[in-house]
Amino acid sequence: MEFFRNPNIDWIGKKWIFIAFSFVLSFAGIASLIMKGGPRYGIDFRGGTVIRVKFRETPSLDRLRAALQSQGLGQSSLQQFGTEADREILVGLDMEADRDANLDVGRQAILNALRQEYGGQGTVAEEKPNWNEMGAASIANQLSQDATVTGAGVTAEQLQEIAARMIAFRDSPPRNGMIASFDDLRQVEGVTPQMIQALAANYLLPPYAVRNVEIVGPKVGADLKRQALSATLLGLASMLVYIAFRFEWIYGIAAVLATLHDVIIAVGFLSIAGLELSLTVIAALLTLVGFSVNDTIVVFDRMRENVKLMRRESMTEIANRSINQTLSRTVLTSGLTFLTVLSLFLFGGEVLRGFAFTLVVGIIVGTYSSISIASTVVVSWQEYNARRRRGGAETVIVERGGKTKRSRVGAGAKA
Repeated sequence: MEFFRNPNIDWIGKKWIFIAFSFVLSFAGIASLIMKGGPRYGIDFRGGTVIRVKFRETPSLDRLRAALQSQGLGQSSLQQFGTEADREILVGLDMEADRDANLDVGRQAILNALRQEYGGQGTVAEEKPNWNEMGAASIANQLSQDATVTGAGVTAEQLQEIAARMIAFRDSPPRNGMIASFDDLRQVEGVTPQMIQALAANYLLPPYAVRNVEIVGPKVGADLKRQALSATLLGLASMLVYIAFRFEWIYGIAAVLATLHDVIIAVGFLSIAGLELSLTVIAALLTLVGFSVNDTIVVFDRMRENVKLMRRESMTEIANRSINQTLSRTVLTSGLTFLTVLSLFLFGGEVLRGFAFTLVVGIIVGTYSSISIASTVVVSWQEYNARRRRGGAETVIVERGGKTKRSRVGAGAKA
């Protein structure tokens, strides 16, 4: 499939426009990183506790912050997760290095604050479980221990099925994971009054539910940060060696410079957008490295073929011809990939937002750099070498004592 028939675009002739554009993008990202004191690391790298809490009604952040302060968590952070309609809040607590031996302290303190503010008095150990946080297996097991339920002749298999229907009812709209009263479960097929009484006796229905808990120790976070950096650098180094072996060393240098350019801009845009640098984002950056290098190799491979076919043409003409010949392929593959990651960004939810955003930016910048940055580096270097060879190989004729002598002088020499 061809989107363009015999395009004749002077890509290399516009190199200064591309370089200026890359400089602006890179400068904006680096400036954002400097102003914000570096990337905004996720829990994976900085270490700490993050709890995602869903509320039945839109919570007051001031009230939640006061509850956390009452537990000595004045340094905790609150962040909306998803849309405002989701009513979900991320409660984050960074850990100091000396607290690595007791990682559960932060989680218990946050849960105590939630229980005391929204779920009655007492500590976590003294309170009944939150039914909105339970799974089908736990609910079925609890019901099987109630004599009024089992005395009605309900089997264990039936309890499992009924519990699964309860969970499906709870998680479906408009409840979306939260019910306000056990009486709501009367709508579920198979649920009896005895079951509702048993649930009310053993569970609570506070106006919140903990959806996810992440705990990472500071030392583990530091190790993950170091390993992520090593993986990225080793990936770039491996690409350099492979391309230098397959083509020439300048092609490897050009590909790595273009890929590094893509990574810098992607990380910069993460900072501008206020998104965290997490393990999933590192996975996106490594994916970007592979995508960008693959696209660059396609152009380089066509350049290598055209060098043999267009011996009398300049390197600029060869590069432009190669880029134009692969333009349809580049638009097709990059366009389809971009549509995929754009769909992930728009519909993939909050968990995939950082990953998808990195690839949305990376696909655009990676496609652009394969055309404008990598090829420009190769052409500039080849033309520099050609000028140097011409300058040092000028042949002149000098008459001395009636004899003719050939001499090689520099380009600036005078015969």
